[in-house]
Amino acid sequence: MSGYLGDANTSSLLKHPGFVGEGSFRYIANTRWAIRATLGVLTLSGDTQDMTNVNPGGAHYSFSSTVYDLGGRVEFNFLPYGIGETYKKLSRISPYLTVGAGACLSSSGGETAVAPTLVMGAGVKFKIKPRLNLMAEFTMTKAFGDKVDGPVLNDLTGIKTSFFKNTDWYSRLTVGFSYEFGERCTTCHYVD
Repeated sequence: MSGYLGDANTSSLLKHPGFVGEGSFRYIANTRWAIRATLGVLTLSGDTQDMTNVNPGGAHYSFSSTVYDLGGRVEFNFLPYGIGETYKKLSRISPYLTVGAGACLSSSGGETAVAPTLVMGAGVKFKIKPRLNLMAEFTMTKAFGDKVDGPVLNDLTGIKTSFFKNTDWYSRLTVGFSYEFGERCTTCHYVD
C-alpha cells in the first residue's frame, strides 16, 4: 500500500491509499548488515478538498500519479539474523532499520518529472526456511522535487519551494518473500 503527503494531503497517509509493486536484490554482508537495491512502482493520489486549510481563492485540486522508484539501501538487523549455525546464536526473526537514496520518475497529468530521493524505514524479517524469508516493511521517501503530485500542484500557496524545501513525500507498506541464492557457508564445528 502506498501513501502520499504533500500539497494535496498534509495530514494523513491513509486518506488515499494506492498500490505498490516492488522487486529487490539484497547482498547479505553478514548476520547484521545487508545492502539492497530496489525497483518499485507506486500509484499516488490526493485531493485538496479533504484538507482543513483553504488554498488561495478557494481553489480545488486533485491528482493521481504513477511513480517509478529506483534506489539503494543499507539494512541493519537488531538481532543476528539467520537459521542454523547455533554457535552464532542466530535469530529466526529480527526487526531492522533501513536507509538509502535513489531517484523517482513520476507521471501525472501527461507530464513526467525526475527527482532524487531519500528513503528511511523499519521492518521485520522472519526466516521460514534456510533460504526463504518473510518480510514486512514501512518506509517514508522524501522526494527532492515538488512535482511527484503533478505540475499543477507546485507552490499552491504561493510560497516558492526549492531543492531542500518542498512538500512531496510518499510511503510504502509492503509485505513480501525473498529467496537467498548463492553459495552457503560451510558449517563450522565450533565447540564451546
